[in-house]
Amino acid sequence: MRLNLVWVALLDLACFGLCSGATYQPCAVDPPAPSREFRAAWIATVGNIDWPSKAGLSTSEQKAELIALLEGAARLKLNIVIFQVRPGCDALYPSRIEPWSEYLTGTMGKAPEPFYDPLAFAIEEAHKRGLELHAWFNPYRARHSSAKSPIAATHISRTRPELVRHYGPFLWLDPGEKEVQSYSLRVVMDVVNRYDVDGIHFDDYFYPYKEHDAQGKELDFPDGASWRHLGAHPKISREDWRRANVNQFIQRAYKSIKSAKPWVKFGVSPFGIWRPHNPPQVDGLDAYDKLYADSKTWLVNGWLDYFAPQLYWPIDSPKQSFPVLLNWWAGQNSKQRLLTPGLDATRSPDKPEQIVNQIRLARNQGAVAGHVYWDLKNLLRNTNLVNALERELYTQPALAPATPWLARGRLGKPNLTAAVEGGTTQARLSWNLVGKEKAARWVVQGQIKGEWKTEILPADVTAVIWGSQPAVMTVSAVDRCGILGPTAAVGRRD
Repeated sequence: MRLNLVWVALLDLACFGLCSGATYQPCAVDPPAPSREFRAAWIATVGNIDWPSKAGLSTSEQKAELIALLEGAARLKLNIVIFQVRPGCDALYPSRIEPWSEYLTGTMGKAPEPFYDPLAFAIEEAHKRGLELHAWFNPYRARHSSAKSPIAATHISRTRPELVRHYGPFLWLDPGEKEVQSYSLRVVMDVVNRYDVDGIHFDDYFYPYKEHDAQGKELDFPDGASWRHLGAHPKISREDWRRANVNQFIQRAYKSIKSAKPWVKFGVSPFGIWRPHNPPQVDGLDAYDKLYADSKTWLVNGWLDYFAPQLYWPIDSPKQSFPVLLNWWAGQNSKQRLLTPGLDATRSPDKPEQIVNQIRLARNQGAVAGHVYWDLKNLLRNTNLVNALERELYTQPALAPATPWLARGRLGKPNLTAAVEGGTTQARLSWNLVGKEKAARWVVQGQIKGEWKTEILPADVTAVIWGSQPAVMTVSAVDRCGILGPTAAVGRRD
């Protein structure tokens, strides 16, 4: 249940007009702990899957579409959006390293007109709605098959062609080239250092999914040049070398992000099966052998903060059972990172029960922190699923789970000011935070007729107006790592 209150933005406090006849006094009350769940969705820009709906829209049209997606996410009580900012060595933000993405204007290298920064805009609008924004990168894809415009002169395939490989209809950076690792990491860290992102995200594309020739024969990735750098008698197999290249990049990315901004989460969403027969009844693509993605090693070593294996299969799939795979991944999570399986919201829009039951299974599992939807536009269009989520699973807002291994400072206790207006049922509450640490959001709770209600508010909201007078009102600050600070409370004196 949501609170019957009105948010009051920080800039409006001068007009707040608290009356002098306050009937609330400080008290010592421990409200119930707020719900915790990682509720996220991907916003894909490659091929204009989610946003913008097509290339060449005006700046105002692009902004309106993005706001509609973020509004939809907030209304559904999601708390994280994963926004694709680098579909293929291009950028949905002004970059001195890579050209503008053609998915914005229709032409690679062409900036939006009138000019704006889509990533800065997305972060600002997400934060206004209490949503975390995680910047999503494809670390190795250099050009997608859906790309249509001429390649810009500043694209890496023009500036450093020796690092790029043609494979099927795509261009790829070669993970075996040490300069590629440094180049992609420089792109990631440019965003970490310049933008107020809450997370960095990689999906399932490392070495690419296998391409085939006209006869259906599997084609090997053309990395002979980088393989020959090891000499005539390498002490490692080519397959292990490829996996080591990816492992090293994942580890370097994690360490680099934490060195710059420890609170910025790092998440990866690999293919949902590590290897066939793990667990024994599972069969399917061998991502370890085909994509050279040893995702189990990343999880076991804690080289990430959240792990979102793409478990897009039904519950009763005999060879890719959702609960069987989820339980197996939970068993590998020795560092207790956030396990947040990916769910496919595009399948069976007329049958929401599949995803509803998957979420229930995940909640009952105990070691699962939440879930991520593929993808936001299709989730919001799936009216049956949205209705089921609102009715059955998302009746309360939820804080994203805490990441205590990233915790920094200690939040102070809010100062509260509360009052009611004579002859009305309204209660007014405002607050400010004591101490150096800033809040990332607020947990506001109230007890009305013995029932506690909770609202999670953005950082710039520091006052509320209640439509009725709670017996108790409380406020707690939440930091960038999801750590809840001490609670301040006031109680009504009749």
